[in-house]
Amino acid sequence: MPAVGRTCWAIAEGHIPGQSHGPEPQMTSHETACILNASSEVAHVTITLYFADRDPVGPYRIEVPAQRTRHVRFNDLDDPEPVPRDTDFASVIKSSVPIVVQHSRLDSRQSELALLSTVAFPVD
Repeated sequence: MPAVGRTCWAIAEGHIPGQSHGPEPQMTSHETACILNASSEVAHVTITLYFADRDPVGPYRIEVPAQRTRHVRFNDLDDPEPVPRDTDFASVIKSSVPIVVQHSRLDSRQSELALLSTVAFPVD
């Protein structure tokens, strides 16, 4: 099978609301990178965050097993530091093997929640 995806992706938009409405963890407001690794090798992935008013943070390091998917909530990233809430950010995601990245956000600040999803921008 030919490689599926790219080794570098960008998400120009990111924001984790500081409040949520509904039961946790299902309805907690969050940003997610949905990562597909269709290759026969483990994907060693790094995520670097960019901000309007401060230096980048990262890399956050994760692995996606071969021929698997992993949904990574930015809310759960805490090393090298937690992702700030109520702060706009962007991200660059790099992988040791080609992957596909889809971005989604659940905004549950009010009971009429909003969900958005889009494929990240393939860089290479």
